[in-house]
Amino acid sequence: MPGSLKSRRNWTPWLRVRVYKMKKVLGWLCMSLFAGVVVLAATAPAVAAPQGKASDEKITKVVKTDKEWKKVLKAQPYRILREHGTEQAFSGPFVNNHQKGKYVCAGCDLELFASDTKFESGTGWPSFWQPSKKGNVGSTEDRSYGSVRTEVHCNRCDGHLGHVFDDGPKPTGLRYCINGYALKFIPAGK
Repeated sequence: MPGSLKSRRNWTPWLRVRVYKMKKVLGWLCMSLFAGVVVLAATAPAVAAPQGKASDEKITKVVKTDKEWKKVLKAQPYRILREHGTEQAFSGPFVNNHQKGKYVCAGCDLELFASDTKFESGTGWPSFWQPSKKGNVGSTEDRSYGSVRTEVHCNRCDGHLGHVFDDGPKPTGLRYCINGYALKFIPAGK
């Protein structure tokens, strides 16, 4: 009889083996897919970060020891600028700043961004579509956390600012996602 206890017992070992093999195959497929995604992310090209308006000014580097930086920077700016940290989204001082002026490096006061290039990205960090002067903001490839990103830094003191992504508004199509504690704001006219 097909519904009898005896016929079910004969199918149970066969079914267990098939389910076990299917789980193994699905596990290997998932691991292979994850490995492929990690490899693609690690080999993807970083965003090329074009600079702002041309500038003939030569930038003199600011070089300090960690001890000297700790004396001149508060805890949050030090962690971000010198240790490549990131502030929590929507916690920085300039997310909702809509005043006219310029944003300078919190470590060395080099002008980095102008308020007329700031836009609302909804990410929780101040976002700009272009640096204010060519050469003031540098970029390097960042392969941390299993992905490839373009880190941006101050070209005078090499302080970490944030990252640039290619999902910004026109005319550049770039989004400079900057830690607010890496910046100081100077209102227009000062």
